[in-house]
Amino acid sequence: MPTLTDIGTLIISTPETCGDRPRIAGTRITVQRIVVWYKMGMSADSIVAEIPHLTLAQVHAALAYYYANTQQIESDIAAEAALYERLAAQQRAEI
Repeated sequence: MPTLTDIGTLIISTPETCGDRPRIAGTRITVQRIVVWYKMGMSADSIVAEIPHLTLAQVHAALAYYYANTQQIESDIAAEAALYERLAAQQRAEI
């Protein structure tokens, strides 16, 4: 019989890694990163092809985490986009 994985162990958050953002355990790949790629049209299989050390189970766990915590992840995505825009505008102003 195959070993079962407790899916609750696949996503973790720690203050010292990735700014306490939820990430795939044992990696620095955040749920946010998986979600952004997925929303860009990448399938779970494509994401695994892009980051081959991930498993489909890990990618699906990240997506499940997103769907269970959509408001928080969307807020994090929006905050990062706003920071990018602010820094890009600042850099354009300096040129």
